[in-house]
Amino acid sequence: MGGDHGPGVTVPAALDALKEYGSSLKLILVGDQPIIEQVLKKHRGKPSEQLVIHHTSEQVLMDESPATALRYKKDSSMRVAINLVKLGTADACVSAGNTGALMAIARFVLKTLPGIDRPAIIYSLPILPNRRNAPPGRVRMLDLGANVDCTAEHLFQFAVMGSILTQGVDSLAAPRVGLLNIGSEAIKGSEVVKAAAQLLTDTKLLNYIGYVEGTDIYKGKADVIVCDGFVGNVALKTSEGLASMLGRALKNEFTKGFYSKFAALIAAPVLTVLKKKFDPSQYNGASLLGLNGIVVKSHGNANRKSYVQAIREATLEVEHNIVDNIRNKVAEHLAVKQI
Repeated sequence: MGGDHGPGVTVPAALDALKEYGSSLKLILVGDQPIIEQVLKKHRGKPSEQLVIHHTSEQVLMDESPATALRYKKDSSMRVAINLVKLGTADACVSAGNTGALMAIARFVLKTLPGIDRPAIIYSLPILPNRRNAPPGRVRMLDLGANVDCTAEHLFQFAVMGSILTQGVDSLAAPRVGLLNIGSEAIKGSEVVKAAAQLLTDTKLLNYIGYVEGTDIYKGKADVIVCDGFVGNVALKTSEGLASMLGRALKNEFTKGFYSKFAALIAAPVLTVLKKKFDPSQYNGASLLGLNGIVVKSHGNANRKSYVQAIREATLEVEHNIVDNIRNKVAEHLAVKQI
């Protein structure tokens, strides 16, 4: 029921996902049943063994505080969906709703994994490969806003979780893990970042490559980039703002006059390819890592195509047993610390 578009996007996206996955996928649409049935009818869909409706009487509003959602909205679509994951009725929860409320409810209901102090938000960003004509790759970055103040141990835990997710979902044997810093030299950075670097250097659990700078994020230098939530969120929003500004600037320049419009006509095929390569819908779906269950946050303004990608992300994490793998790797780390 959440996001900017609610069932108008989530319901048809669910139908698209079922067409893609067939009998291997079952979706439970949690929310206001009459509204969901109305949208299903509009898109020529109907409940079945693969598509089940679970009615709820409440929903968390996008501007509602996490505390209010947690205390007073116990029959909200968000709370019930996460409860279904806890009960084992669902393997994962996908939501486009209020991010703060989703994190608060998920942490309260599912709890964190043993050895994990705080959940973190991880998201994929596009990178341009060095090989010509190769499809764009991706780098996963965490934390992107869940934890503003972090210790070195928190950053280490983020690195472990991000590495496990990337190893499974992106099929990388030894993901390269980088620590975001203001320079590549050992003397650079805060004391927390330096301490985290030492922890990452000392461990044998990860393929740690050292510090990466902001200019390295989109170069493909690392497969996983670790930072605290304050830095990560600023980096993400700055990137989104820059992309939006460049898009507006190109549009303005290409519509100034006759010659500009002619140039736009010539450049159109290249611009179309670029737009397709870096389509944001290919990267939608931020995971809340560190919980006793899989929760994927879709962008609030996601369209139908983007929301399908969030569902794909959830299914991949289920298929690759991401939660159990994180639990086992953290237990391995804790066992080494006690020796």
